[in-house]
Amino acid sequence: MHSIAFYLFALLAITGGIFLVAFRNPVSSALAMVLSFVGLAGLFIGLNAYFVGIVQILVYAGAIMVLFIFIIMLLDLNDEKPVKFKSTTVLAGVIIPLLLVVQILGVIQSHNTGDEGAFKKITASSMAISAKEFPEDSAIHKSLTHPKSPKLPDTNLIGHAIFTRYNFPLQIMGVLLLVATMGVVILSKRSSKKAS
Repeated sequence: MHSIAFYLFALLAITGGIFLVAFRNPVSSALAMVLSFVGLAGLFIGLNAYFVGIVQILVYAGAIMVLFIFIIMLLDLNDEKPVKFKSTTVLAGVIIPLLLVVQILGVIQSHNTGDEGAFKKITASSMAISAKEFPEDSAIHKSLTHPKSPKLPDTNLIGHAIFTRYNFPLQIMGVLLLVATMGVVILSKRSSKKAS
């Protein structure tokens, strides 16, 4: 990834996160979250994780944020009350991000690029070992053991993991989102009946 693009998308993601917390209007905060998702998608695409980047745009910046904005508008969150922050809350809000920055700087300083040839050999051998876990006629096995240029089929691997290992949590998450949306609709109808 080119350093200019990396810094641009990283700045976009960080700016969206700051605006998400700073804005007082819930709809503006949700739109700032979309900005942060777009920055994250750019970072994923820059790391050659195209599928994850596209899913970040389609699912999170698209569907999930539309659902959030729909629920925010149903709840009609316009009445804002001034919030008084305790000194311990403000102190924790300053210390925790500083600890995160110190940890990130420590990881960056200890990063050792090493020999790229050795890295490619390790990657090729781990791909050959991973290929044994899948049937020989599967697309994953064929991509991992391609004679000329073995590739890591990220889309196939993510789909395989989601629909085998993590299928039950995926279904539970879908049911929880559905129940939460239905609850918001029911609560908003009750409050509208009381107001009239």
